[in-house]
Amino acid sequence: MSHVVIIGCGVVGATIAYELSNVQGLEITVVDQQPPAQASTGAALGVLMGIISQKTKGKAWQMRQTSIQRYETLIPELEAITGRKILFNRQGILMLLPEPSTPYLERDGGISEWEKLQEIRQSQGFSLEIWDKAKLKQICPQVDNDKIVGAVYSRCDRQVDPTALTLALVDAAQHHGVTFKFGVQVLGIEPHPLPSVEREGDTEPHSLSPSYERGESSEKYCYQLETTQGKITADWFVVAAGLGSSLLTAQLGQMTDIRPVLGQALHLRLGYSLGNPEFQPVITGNDVHIVPVGTGDYWIGATVEFSSNKDEIPPNKELLESVKQQAIAFCPDLAKATTMRTWSGLRPRPEGRPAPVIGKLPGYSNILLATGHYRNGILLAPATADAIREMIVHNDF
Repeated sequence: MSHVVIIGCGVVGATIAYELSNVQGLEITVVDQQPPAQASTGAALGVLMGIISQKTKGKAWQMRQTSIQRYETLIPELEAITGRKILFNRQGILMLLPEPSTPYLERDGGISEWEKLQEIRQSQGFSLEIWDKAKLKQICPQVDNDKIVGAVYSRCDRQVDPTALTLALVDAAQHHGVTFKFGVQVLGIEPHPLPSVEREGDTEPHSLSPSYERGESSEKYCYQLETTQGKITADWFVVAAGLGSSLLTAQLGQMTDIRPVLGQALHLRLGYSLGNPEFQPVITGNDVHIVPVGTGDYWIGATVEFSSNKDEIPPNKELLESVKQQAIAFCPDLAKATTMRTWSGLRPRPEGRPAPVIGKLPGYSNILLATGHYRNGILLAPATADAIREMIVHNDF
């Protein structure tokens, strides 16, 4: 039986653990110095912008497609195993389109660009609707802004509560026999210079990767994780530690540079539903999301705050207020809402390379990276887990 150790239990690590728990012949251990669903997962809004994304081909699109499709089966699967209720908004995402004079038009794309995307998505089997101002006003009267000329509605996109999802993934994985070690700090991964190692208590050498056994690889093979609660021997190590990935990979001489980007959000309580209570999609525009989370409650976010250096990023109150005011500009009734709480978290953004970082750590035959998802950790978690599973089961790098 192969032993897989996953470092990190945000949504990505938890999803990998659960998906691997469905593979026969694997023993799985997850290690995290914090409880599950902390850091960037706990700060996320869970908006799954897959179909409405401008990504149309290649790996970037394939990962979105894989994840959006998997979520349709994953959520009921987890609820059945755990008995937990996961808030999963199936009413789609509505992206507001500004008039041409608005500065952010080029980023969100004009009507013609959306018509092109609509054709592509139709050929891929997904629906995108382009609404003019009259249709938007009829279906979503809560949107009241003269500078909005219409909207794009993606009925296939979703929103999920990141914390509820992650806790359900942990419960379901435990139900399948996965071991979780929380409050345990990882100190390092130990390379082994020999082509085989013996575990304590084993009567035969522990198997290595096929290329290593054939003598075809000069890569290092790691066999042991050192933690504050002792050492853990394993066949595979999956680094899904977000910002913590940099230090761990640096210790192995292959630095994966992950930088923090702060995001802030608000929980507003209005007391009644915006517009039609029976139709409550996520509304987004100018990179601001209005997320319904129960009758009369809305999450608003999020800021994008960079650091000029690697030091801690203090939350910028003015930026958060500007996000709130943008949401109010879209849906004026939100001005009457009470702020229940504000929160923030650091997103892991790879430096000098696209997000996310998924694959084998250079120079090592059995260390896999699943990190640096930046703002798309919730969206891409299922596709990331699928990729890691293929690497482990089929040695498909």
